Amino acid sequence: MSAPNVRVLVAVKRVVDYAAKIRVNSAGTAVETAGVKFSINPFDENSTEAAVQLKEKLEKEKKKVEVIAVSCGPNKAQETLRVALAMGADRAIHVDVGEKEELQPLAVAKVLKKIVEDEKPDLVLLGKQAIDDDSSQTGPMLAGLLNWPQASFASKIELAEADKTITVTREIDGGLETIKAPLPAIVTSDLRLNTPRYTSLPNIMKAKKKPLKVIKLADLGLDTKARFEVLKVSEPAKRSGGKIVESVDELLDKLKNEAKVL
Repeated sequence: MSAPNVRVLVAVKRVVDYAAKIRVNSAGTAVETAGVKFSINPFDENSTEAAVQLKEKLEKEKKKVEVIAVSCGPNKAQETLRVALAMGADRAIHVDVGEKEELQPLAVAKVLKKIVEDEKPDLVLLGKQAIDDDSSQTGPMLAGLLNWPQASFASKIELAEADKTITVTREIDGGLETIKAPLPAIVTSDLRLNTPRYTSLPNIMKAKKKPLKVIKLADLGLDTKARFEVLKVSEPAKRSGGKIVESVDELLDKLKNEAKVL
């Protein structure tokens, strides 16, 4: 098989589904995961869609593109990888961390660095953050470890295969910023980047036949020990019910004397 013109690596994470009702466990140390639905991290789904769209665009120009999905997690992370494969990724890599080990962002960045060194992609796409820990650190840390250019919070991506550059429009506090960087590069995706495609049943069935390589975390020889400890997790205070007032004067009185906000 001839080498691809462009190789894209997409990192995806298995997280508690965004629509699930979140509860803190009885020990107050983490979110309760027993009996809770899991799914692909929404921002990573945008990254996967971006990679597949790029593949489809360049293949129309007679270019060969390979999309590789990678995930670090327990055995069930393979379900998330199958979603990426059903969306259009060509093959997948599962870094099996065991059932109890949970990797922190720096450890994930180290694992991804090892995968990048082995696979030699031109572009690495990640979600801007995972919705379970909201760290938003793995992408920038990976760029730092590799010493690659990075563009975070991407809402538009344009790759120029001819001169090996990427142009990214990113969302910042003041509006939009467009930057151009040489490949290889790291890009983290925002939700406004695209609308991920629906994974049809035929594509789900095809995904089961696509290559999925399993690598044991211990075999990578990396220092992935935790750098911090979560001491306590608590739910936000419950909001009290609202009150109906009869006039503006009554509203002002309650804001001043009860709510103490005036």
